[in-house]
Amino acid sequence: MLPDPSPRTQASAAERLSRSLTLGGVLALFALCLAWEAWLAPTGRGTLAVKALPLLLPLAGLWRYRLYTYRWVSLFVWLYATEGLMRMGAEPGIGRWLAVGEVILSVLIFVGCSMQVRQRLGAAKAA
Repeated sequence: MLPDPSPRTQASAAERLSRSLTLGGVLALFALCLAWEAWLAPTGRGTLAVKALPLLLPLAGLWRYRLYTYRWVSLFVWLYATEGLMRMGAEPGIGRWLAVGEVILSVLIFVGCSMQVRQRLGAAKAA
């Protein structure tokens, strides 16, 4: 029996899980960065809250399962992980715990993106 030549139109359960993990992580990281720099532990006058805005750019591509978006977000998110690691060592009090949260969310986003890319490339290779 020949395989169906038509492309898949539905995402698998594992792909939906990795998308949910990535989208949830990006939204949580956006909220964390915004809250951190706006009122929880602002640096200077809180103008560093602008660092949260680039996290809004990939949302549409992540929602639509765009493989290219998952690939570049998996690299882009390491900027936030690096900032969190730097601030973990430099900030006292609540700033240190916010930095830990930033690192954890960044790694979570990377894992979700990696899962999505591996699943999609594996499915393409199998087809």
